[in-house]
Amino acid sequence: MLEIGLLTLLLFAAFLLGSVWVGLSLFGVAFTLLAVFKPNLPLIAYTGKLLWSSLTAQELLALPLFILMSDILVTARLGQSLFSGLAPWVTRLPGGLLHVNVAGSTLFAAVSGSSAATTAIVGRVTLPELEARGYDRRLSVGSLAGSGTLGFLIPPSIIMIIYGVAAQQSILELFIAGIVPGILLATIFVSYIAVAHTVSGRQEERARYSWADRWRGLREIGPMVALIGGIMGALYFGLASPTELAATGVLGALILSWVRGGLTFKGLAMAGRSAVATSAMMGLILAGAALLNAALGFLGLPKAIAGQIALLELSPMMLIIFLLAFYVLIGMFLDGTSIIVMTLPITLPLVVAAGFDPVWFGIFIVIAVEISQITPPVGFNLFVIQSRTGLPMSFLFRAVFPFFLIMLGFAILLAVFPQIVLWLPSSI
Repeated sequence: MLEIGLLTLLLFAAFLLGSVWVGLSLFGVAFTLLAVFKPNLPLIAYTGKLLWSSLTAQELLALPLFILMSDILVTARLGQSLFSGLAPWVTRLPGGLLHVNVAGSTLFAAVSGSSAATTAIVGRVTLPELEARGYDRRLSVGSLAGSGTLGFLIPPSIIMIIYGVAAQQSILELFIAGIVPGILLATIFVSYIAVAHTVSGRQEERARYSWADRWRGLREIGPMVALIGGIMGALYFGLASPTELAATGVLGALILSWVRGGLTFKGLAMAGRSAVATSAMMGLILAGAALLNAALGFLGLPKAIAGQIALLELSPMMLIIFLLAFYVLIGMFLDGTSIIVMTLPITLPLVVAAGFDPVWFGIFIVIAVEISQITPPVGFNLFVIQSRTGLPMSFLFRAVFPFFLIMLGFAILLAVFPQIVLWLPSSI
């Protein structure tokens, strides 16, 4: 088994170093392994049947719809609306307008499902405003990169859909399980910003807002809050399936864009093209991972690795710490979708055998993927901010490092107190 594992790693590294797309790299590794170790397998016919069954799961229909909803909202210039709506309410808090990064990311996460999109939309408006008012640049970009990861945790989440399909878990239950951890993590971010800003003693320009400004701000964010309330209500009361919820979300995004005056044929065309490109990319990764997982299953590699880890006789908590370190490490080189679909056949049986709930593990692995969004060299949130600010990656990682530590600690907290995740789904 050792030679099969080494060959798999070497092949995958060779494909990636050759700048081959991740999805095609997964196909290449799977085809090579099956051709070498299972030469009698009718490879083409088997691959066709496997890909058809893996890509036609009904639950996957929600994926392109949620992506389309996010892209429609991106074209509606929601960033300015979030800033003008939230700024009057947070400016008097310790940390002032820095909290718009967290509050804006939390709101947009609840309608986008994407970490990179959340970071881009919120940062497009907040970073210039914060710099103009003299806020600490390191805390500004760090809080944006950290809170932007909430796009994966607060439902509806694209990563949760992928986990639900791969792990055969209820997507609706995963969505509900992410609500409390998402709000709690946002609260911890706000608390850290308040403490860090107070300790620094930095004085920046403070805008003054009247109560009339605050009520105007509520009107700015009111339509988005209504859309979020509709999605969350339908989730909690089980009024719609994930696919129905996604379709309703697209309709809500269209209405919201129309209300804001941002609904144009050009914008819709841009949103459609972006959604198709993202969905195709994810579909290719899912298909390649399905074939690779089947190939590794034929060769018995997941079972062998699980057996070796079991021989270590790790306690449940040590197993979780081990897996967290493992996910942080591979998250430096792979995107979240690839991480989940490639590792789940090995890691899920281990955590279930250790007594952890599969829904809980879904939220845990989402947080691990969130951490990968802010770790170089493949930290997508850092790339998004770098493209807007031109700051070196070393500065960005130093800025986001406190939020990196907060998220590591939060993952351990969920392992110690799993009811933080499981309480709300169990109350339905």
